[in-house]
Amino acid sequence: MLPRSLFNEDHAIFRESVRRFLENEVVPFHAAWEEQGYVDREVWLKAGANGLLCSSMPEQWGGSGADRLYSVIVMEEIARVNATGLGFVLHSEIVAPYLLRYGTDEQKARYLPKMASGEMIGAIAMSEPAAGSDLQAVRTTAVRDGDYYVLNGSKIFITNGWHADLVIVVAKTDPAAGAKGTSLFLVERGMPGFEKGQRLKKVGLKAQDTSELFFNDLRLPASHLLGKENQGFIYLMQELPWERMQIAIAAIESAQAAIDWTVDYVKQRKVFGTTVSSFQNTRFKLAELQTEVQIGRVFVDRCLEALQEDKLDTATASMAKYWCSDLQGKVLDECVQLHGGYGFMWEYPVARAWADARVQRIYGGTNEIMKELITRSMGLGAPK
Repeated sequence: MLPRSLFNEDHAIFRESVRRFLENEVVPFHAAWEEQGYVDREVWLKAGANGLLCSSMPEQWGGSGADRLYSVIVMEEIARVNATGLGFVLHSEIVAPYLLRYGTDEQKARYLPKMASGEMIGAIAMSEPAAGSDLQAVRTTAVRDGDYYVLNGSKIFITNGWHADLVIVVAKTDPAAGAKGTSLFLVERGMPGFEKGQRLKKVGLKAQDTSELFFNDLRLPASHLLGKENQGFIYLMQELPWERMQIAIAAIESAQAAIDWTVDYVKQRKVFGTTVSSFQNTRFKLAELQTEVQIGRVFVDRCLEALQEDKLDTATASMAKYWCSDLQGKVLDECVQLHGGYGFMWEYPVARAWADARVQRIYGGTNEIMKELITRSMGLGAPK
């Protein structure tokens, strides 16, 4: 494999610490968390104490002030053991950055240190029953009433939603203005008018506490506006390339883990008196998959270099998200096939990873939407 010049010795030391944490505090309990439908809150506090949360946040706000590659390591190591119940990445690298970039000092001081320690769990509420990838179709409204906004609407498919202590809510403050009338709000657990629905039962990601959220005449102090009024859509668009890269990063590491599990399996499993690995089809298929995953990793690393230089554009991030998540699905499907009947058994990690991977092509903007964004960068607009 090609060396990854992005990472230095300090990164390697951190990776080992993350790996030990996951092997000791997560892997032994993940199956039980899948049964109960959520991870225990204690693991959040342990992750905070071990520096796994909000590591790229400045020390002033409780973080480690580390570069984003430390967060990438957390993403990769979580994907490597398929610990899909952990909502650490969304919390640390989606919710926290919105606060850091657009929040007031008072908002940062109120939330970021507790997010870094794991005392407060963050979520972001974009999707609605009638608005998924199309954020312009959001119907949740926030109507100004003196020193308050009155929030009404509902959200669905919200990661960390059931555990969440803080939710960034996307709402329309000027519905007639379309996307230009979108704003972001900070909603806390326990506020009157804020209710959480049931934890949603999903095909995969069974340990992830995905839920519905409801806002019924929630009177929100104006100080809970995040950033400027009617600038929310712009904020969302500015952050989406990094969010989509996170999906690509996890996809490549998940695909590599599946290959590794499958190589171990085919070396041991015997069919017709010989190991499955002795068949040319098995060896050639794994060689093809490994080549494609290596290509994907090189592309992702190049995107990360661009990100570090603030040069990652929307189209390239969309390419990474769509292509890597498509590849992840292909690799996992082939690896399940090479496991035979055991690949369909939930006790095997490849089966759980296969089920968990399917949503990667849906969230963060469907892969069809990614292709639309790519074509726009090519000057190919949709016919009107």
